[in-house]
Amino acid sequence: MVEKIYVTYNDVHKLCQEAAPKILENFQPHLMIAIGGGGYVPARILRSFLKQPGSPNIPIQAIGLSLYESLPTGDAVIEEPGTKVTRTQWLDLSALGEMGNLVGKRVLIVDEVDDTRTTLEYAVRELEKDVEIARQKFGGEKAEFSIFVLHNKDKAKKGVLPHDMLQQHRYHAARTVGDVWICYPWEAVDIDEHDEHAAAQKASGNVNQQ
Repeated sequence: MVEKIYVTYNDVHKLCQEAAPKILENFQPHLMIAIGGGGYVPARILRSFLKQPGSPNIPIQAIGLSLYESLPTGDAVIEEPGTKVTRTQWLDLSALGEMGNLVGKRVLIVDEVDDTRTTLEYAVRELEKDVEIARQKFGGEKAEFSIFVLHNKDKAKKGVLPHDMLQQHRYHAARTVGDVWICYPWEAVDIDEHDEHAAAQKASGNVNQQ
């Protein structure tokens, strides 16, 4: 049986609030890119805590990447990591203007979970490639990318992130958990039942995260 962790909206809010000061200290992003669909809610909450007095809100762009596939298991359907990243949505250039506007910028990529790291590797690699093409065309300094996830699963990773990103502390995980199935509130059909599971789990002390 798959071990599950139930995460509430309050949990997500507090994790973003807790992580924001460290992100501001190390990175101070000009733009956030949420990986859909799990990165949307954390990105929006995190933006509130990253906003500095007198400064405008940090713009949020969205990209859609799919790695998970639904697999039937008896009466239930769970999602397991697939083997190929599918790009379902990319940057909105009607709002961004052009890729050249990312040249020299600090960009924070947001997702809910770092599981196999395959999706994050793809996102960083493809975004770096697109911006580098624009930099060679328009000139300017290289863009810097950083990552924020709510949960990092403590397991062997299939994907690889740039060495300098890890060395320069541009990877942020609010919590490290075991190799468990994480149930986020935006995936719940019955949110009250979801929150009841979360409350019962916390009351029992059976929450596998650091």
